[in-house]
Amino acid sequence: MKKTQINPWTWQDQYGFSQAWRVEGGQSVIFVSGQSSISADGVVMHGDNFEAQVRLSFENLHAILQQAGASFDDVVKLVVYLVDISKLPIYGAAQAEFFKGKMPAQTVVQVSALALPGMMVEVEAIAVL
Repeated sequence: MKKTQINPWTWQDQYGFSQAWRVEGGQSVIFVSGQSSISADGVVMHGDNFEAQVRLSFENLHAILQQAGASFDDVVKLVVYLVDISKLPIYGAAQAEFFKGKMPAQTVVQVSALALPGMMVEVEAIAVL
C-alpha cells in the first residue's frame, strides 16, 4: 500500500492535521465509530476533566484499531466533535501524544451535546491497511 500526504500549503502543520491522504493499493478500510471517554462497561469517565476524556477517547480508539490489526499510523481521517471548541488546543496537545509524524486529515466540529450526558469529546476514525 502506498500512502501519500497531500498538503498544498503548510499552515495546517501548526494545527496538527493533514489536508488529505491519497491511498493506493489498500486492502482493507476500517471505519471506527465515535470513541469517547467511556469505560469498558459503558460508563462515561472523567467528569469535568476534558484532557483526561481526550486521552481515554484515544486509548479506546487504540484498542479498536489494535483488535482490527491496525495502528494510529494507519489512520488517514479523523472527525472530532467537541462540546466546547475553546478546548481545541487541549485536544491538540493530547492528540499529539498518540499520533506521531504525519497527521491524518481531520475535521473538528463544535456540537451542543454528545450521545451520553457528561461526554465532552468524541473521535471517529478511518484507517486503511
